[in-house]
Amino acid sequence: MAPPSLRTRSGTTADLLAVAAGVALVGAAALVGRALLADGVDLFLGWPPLLAVWLPHVGPGTPVAVAVAVLVVARGPELAERAGWRPLLAAGYAASAVWTLGLALVDGWTRGVVERLSSDQEYLHDVPRVTDIGAVLRTFDQFILTDQPVHWTTHVGAHPPGVFLFYVVLDRLGLGDGGAAGVVTVLIGASAGIAVAVAVRALSGEDLARRVLPFAVLFPGAVWVGVSADGMFAAVLAWGVALLAVGATGHGGRADGAALAGGVLLGWALYQSYGLVLGGLVALAVVAATRRWRAVGFAALGVGLVVLAFTLAGFWWFTGLERTRVIYAASVAATRPYAYFVWANLAAVAFAVGPAVLAGIRRAAASPRALPLGALLLAAGGLAALLAADLSGLSKAEVERIWLPFGVWLVIPCALLPRVRPWLAAQAAFTLAVNHLLLTVW
Repeated sequence: MAPPSLRTRSGTTADLLAVAAGVALVGAAALVGRALLADGVDLFLGWPPLLAVWLPHVGPGTPVAVAVAVLVVARGPELAERAGWRPLLAAGYAASAVWTLGLALVDGWTRGVVERLSSDQEYLHDVPRVTDIGAVLRTFDQFILTDQPVHWTTHVGAHPPGVFLFYVVLDRLGLGDGGAAGVVTVLIGASAGIAVAVAVRALSGEDLARRVLPFAVLFPGAVWVGVSADGMFAAVLAWGVALLAVGATGHGGRADGAALAGGVLLGWALYQSYGLVLGGLVALAVVAATRRWRAVGFAALGVGLVVLAFTLAGFWWFTGLERTRVIYAASVAATRPYAYFVWANLAAVAFAVGPAVLAGIRRAAASPRALPLGALLLAAGGLAALLAADLSGLSKAEVERIWLPFGVWLVIPCALLPRVRPWLAAQAAFTLAVNHLLLTVW
């Protein structure tokens, strides 16, 4: 259990007001978004501020998702308090994976899983083009620009080649169809919350990590983790930070190995999405909290090895970024108004984090010292990365999935909420409502 100082029952009214403010923001984004659509502004959104359409529906995943929600709400807090740490992580991961797959299957196997990564805009579309991985890396940036007869499809060209290579390898392993690749993507993405708990434990103790874990399991962003590559990005970044935290708070060769492995994952994250460079703010939270320069050195070595490998293979990250900015400027982003999305993006994020996170952030902002420094810095790093991405204007809409790598860290302040089960129930009910009332693209 969290210390009594973390579980003060005062401030419930303020918590509810924070949630109400979030609801008001969503309502404003919906109303203004519809007005813009009516005026002919091409937002490319069916249900502002989300890339979704209103379509109440149920599916084979409905009973699965409901059952997981009921079990986690009813038994999760008790299990988090009493179970051994490793069995707890295993149970948490299993619940998160089944929860995420269940939510995806609300849309059905074909629409909810198979087609998510196999459309003509997605990664699997270009996998058959690859006959020589070395040649792909050497020439990858030559096919990013879309004003030429032969170019990468939207998601391949708009990202560094690391994520594409992942799906190429899956194909070589016989897991390249939409169903298998979708399930693998979910199984990786579902571990992000577990990594958050591991990082919190390393920096701020096991009691706090146990309190965070149930909220990480019922993370509303699971709607988009199943199935989008951004959910996988969230897990890679989270495990990179977690291993760095373990390395920075441990001793000996195992700690050095953890820091090195964390650096490799952080480096790999850079080659999954250009925007994940902002994930460095979360990693810096570990550095600021521990000031363990030996671990920093091993992590930097890990990052450097990945960068060196891609560079020697022929892909220069900055060239890819420059050309991606060109295609971004020529895409639908050109018609999406910054003045709307700079605040409507935050409304979209509210769908991915849920009401409990809004209340938790309110408590952390009101009493920053209520959270141990390490946990506070991790959450602040995620929030800072999210806000920096927002202000940059390089993500206008679709951030409910794009910012999953940052949003998952915002579950940490939920440890400050005094009544765990009602807030867990609110998260679960909110997530189920979103998934059953809206048909999301991812």
